[in-house]
Amino acid sequence: MRNLIRSIIVVLLFLGTNLCLGQLVIGKEMATNESVLLEFGQDNKGLILPSVIDAPNSVGGTMIFSIEQKSVLVKEEKNNGVATNWTNLSINEQEGKVHDFSNLGEDIIVDSTGVILGSDTSSKPGILVLESTEKVLVLPKVNQAHNDIVSPIAGTILYDTSSAMLAVFDGNNWSYWN
Repeated sequence: MRNLIRSIIVVLLFLGTNLCLGQLVIGKEMATNESVLLEFGQDNKGLILPSVIDAPNSVGGTMIFSIEQKSVLVKEEKNNGVATNWTNLSINEQEGKVHDFSNLGEDIIVDSTGVILGSDTSSKPGILVLESTEKVLVLPKVNQAHNDIVSPIAGTILYDTSSAMLAVFDGNNWSYWN
C-alpha cells in the first residue's frame, strides 16, 4: 500500500511540475471544456479524501475524512473564526467508520508544498492544491453511488448524476448534498 501511495505522489508531483498551468484529466482523453483544471473519467470511482486526525492550518475549501468524527468534513471560512468552521457533510443516524486503509503513520511528502495545479506556487497547505481563479475541479461522476460503487472507502466523494447531488461516504452511509 505504501508503494502505491509513493507511486501516486511521484506521478502527481511530475504532473504538477510539468502541467501546473494546464489541465489535468484522469481516466479520459480530454477535459469537458477550458474552465476545467482537474477532471475525472466515468469509471464508477470516486475521489477518496485523506483520512486525518487533525488538519492544522487548513483553509476554506479543505475537505477531509475525520478519523475522530468518522465523517466527511469541509472547512468553511465563515462565522468570523467562531467555532471550528468545519461543516460535517456526513449527516446520518448510523455513525460512520474508519476504513482499514487509513494512513496512521507519518506522511511521505517529497516536497512540503505538495502538488499544485493551476499555479507555480500556493500559500495553501495540502498534498494536492488546486489554485485557480478561472478553472474548477470536476468530481468523478457516477450514476447511482449507493448502487454503482462497489466497496466504497470512507471519505469517498463524487457527483451522483442520478440525484444530481454531491455524494459523500463516511464508511457506513452515503450522504447527498445539493
